[in-house]
Amino acid sequence: MSLYDWDFSAPTPSSMGDHDVPPASERLKGKRIALLVTGGIAAMKTPELARGLRRHGASVTAFASEDALHYVAREALEWATLGPVVTNLTWRAEHLSDNDPFDAYLVAPATHSTIAKMAHGIGDTVVTSTLISALGRMEQGRTQVLVAPTMHGTMHNSQLVDNARRLAAQGVHFVAPRDAYGKHNLPSTETLCIAVGRALSTSRLRGRKIMVTAGPTPVPIDGVRRIVNRFRGRLGAQVAEELTWRGADAELILGDGAWRPKTPMPITITRTYSEYRDTVVERVKSGVWAGVFSAGVADYRPKQAVTGKIASGQSSLMLELEPTEKVIDMAMAADPSMHTVAFKYLEGVSEEELVSVAAKRLDRAGLVVATRGEDTRGTDQRALFVRPDGVTPIDDKRAIAHAIADHLEALAAAPALLNAAE
Repeated sequence: MSLYDWDFSAPTPSSMGDHDVPPASERLKGKRIALLVTGGIAAMKTPELARGLRRHGASVTAFASEDALHYVAREALEWATLGPVVTNLTWRAEHLSDNDPFDAYLVAPATHSTIAKMAHGIGDTVVTSTLISALGRMEQGRTQVLVAPTMHGTMHNSQLVDNARRLAAQGVHFVAPRDAYGKHNLPSTETLCIAVGRALSTSRLRGRKIMVTAGPTPVPIDGVRRIVNRFRGRLGAQVAEELTWRGADAELILGDGAWRPKTPMPITITRTYSEYRDTVVERVKSGVWAGVFSAGVADYRPKQAVTGKIASGQSSLMLELEPTEKVIDMAMAADPSMHTVAFKYLEGVSEEELVSVAAKRLDRAGLVVATRGEDTRGTDQRALFVRPDGVTPIDDKRAIAHAIADHLEALAAAPALLNAAE
């Protein structure tokens, strides 16, 4: 029996209902999203988009133009959203949503025609009529409007750009399309979900540049071999993901050989320790508000790397190692005003010993996330948050990532609190 042959066994039992979605997060919990579907071929993907929004806790109502229903079945949208699709306006004035307002309107896909009508106040379909009200609510600060343009490359003309710029100046969020095959394509479902989350975020981290490092930093032995540690970068990736959802301009500096996150976010891969060191220092010099240093940085490197490949078959091979530079120290020296979150990992020590070692870094870092090898098992992890005012234990990688973001959130709020006190 091969991987491609069914053995006629039944599916594994599940407690999920037919309409349920596996939860991904609660970041959109309590949010009502209007999904406005227009007449582009990408409309066929909107049931999955609706379920993606629901996976993050949102409730979704679909509005579909007559043309949109040529590309996606009404029944598919109803199944995905758990409710009727609005295809025409009745005495209930569905386009106004006065009784149950939407937190955000997402136009996906948005055709050239729809964008033009939005820009010039034309409401000749259920979607464009709804958008007239949505733009009014947006101007009153009561909702967010997002647009995901999709169209053939020949339709990207000066009219499109002028209309988009006009709407963007009013406060409409345009989600960058996926560029492929000479077309503006619909972005991934997760990209669109994050875009909605960022638009709705009220976090003080919005727009702040934050660098997160994660994964190993390999050091070459020769042109083929390298020394690398076992750290995979999952926690750092979750930190960057949490910051991205909150609206921060977060970049993940990921060492080569690390786990590659599926969450869409700015990622820079550094192939070696030296490349990691230079990238981090360059980013800090260019200006970052905060740095989260979770990478498993190499402590030693061969004193002399060999060009080419060391011949195999030798009875022994001696490597002379030398210490590497402390990249976090170089980064903090490059910009002493950067808010720093440091990490400390030890094995075979008590928690008291771990805290004692971690606290030494508090001379320049506001938070040290201290972990022991004994407390790390796959995706499970326990960390001690060491601050000048005390130690807080936190379990689970997602909770740790959330707490790091909360720490940065408090730092961002501090100036406002000081000004209020004055």
